[in-house]
Amino acid sequence: MEDGAVATAETAHTWRAVASATGAADRAAAEEGVCLAYRLAGLPEPENIVWADSPRAGAAVVMRLTAEGTAGRSVRDAVRTRPWATARGRLLDRVGPDGWAGHWALTGAQLWDGLVMLTERIRTGLIEELAGTAATSDGTADTPADARKAAKEAAAAEQAVRLTLLDAVLGQHDAAWLAAFDGQEGAEGLAGIAAVARAAGWWWPYEKTAVVCERPVELHLDEAGRLDRGDGPALAFPDGFALYAWRGMPVPPEFLDGLSELTPRRIREEKNAELRRVMLEHYGYDRYLKESDAAPVQRDETGVLWRLELEGDEPQVMVEVVNSTPEPDGTHRTYWLRVPPRTRTAREGVAWTFGLEEAEYAPMRQT
Repeated sequence: MEDGAVATAETAHTWRAVASATGAADRAAAEEGVCLAYRLAGLPEPENIVWADSPRAGAAVVMRLTAEGTAGRSVRDAVRTRPWATARGRLLDRVGPDGWAGHWALTGAQLWDGLVMLTERIRTGLIEELAGTAATSDGTADTPADARKAAKEAAAAEQAVRLTLLDAVLGQHDAAWLAAFDGQEGAEGLAGIAAVARAAGWWWPYEKTAVVCERPVELHLDEAGRLDRGDGPALAFPDGFALYAWRGMPVPPEFLDGLSELTPRRIREEKNAELRRVMLEHYGYDRYLKESDAAPVQRDETGVLWRLELEGDEPQVMVEVVNSTPEPDGTHRTYWLRVPPRTRTAREGVAWTFGLEEAEYAPMRQT
């Protein structure tokens, strides 16, 4: 690997660590970064830096300060958007569209999808919690007029939260872009933004006040970069703001408590198709098939096709295959391959896992 490629890989690795960092913020370093970002933008440093224990608490502080009119105008464009545009423009001019695409693929793109999923999930959680809190109605509606009033209040509350989130800088969760611009000519204006990202979480820059958030204390992701935990919050902040998810799917906190006591009957009785899918993944499709006395629907030389009908959801179809290569102890492992619901034969299902049609599948040796 050439020196330039090694340096690029190290940069992406460094910013991946920043994006997934948990634990207490380095408040001194973050505050220095905030002040530097203002100075680089040609602005006076903020009069106040207010700390919050989570994006939920931070957004609530921002909504209060802006309602009071004490924070001043948002300076996000000056602090974050313009330096970002300058850095991208300079790099694009220097390397051209193809060079930019290649550079992005080796740096920011390594982090982009996972961070988009994570930040969108955080935004959704913030809107659900803060909009519900901000709505003044108690949720009851004795008359159509009451219902219209409640709906109007709820819509206004949600809109207020969404507008507040537009002013946020994502701190450590801006790591994808910061990885792409790290060390690049023309990116000097992002030095303050990068310093905050290395030390803290989301933050809001206003003319007089900057609101800066702590990083999460818990972050659990699966191999696909999705929030994932079966015995607690997948993402949690010091003040208790938390998100629960199983392989990226949001689940109620109390739902996880029952995963350790699942039975085939409990799974069958779950009416919510998405939650039932989570139960099946946690329980194991193969275990469920065996303990449900399910019957195979077809078998051939490649394996056994199983089909599991699920109320309100597409059927789960799997092929049971046995590894032809023996293990060191002489045994042969059994694997379960999830295949599309339209699959009619085991051979068709195995062929699909190789991206082939059934007629095209002719292995020299199956392993």
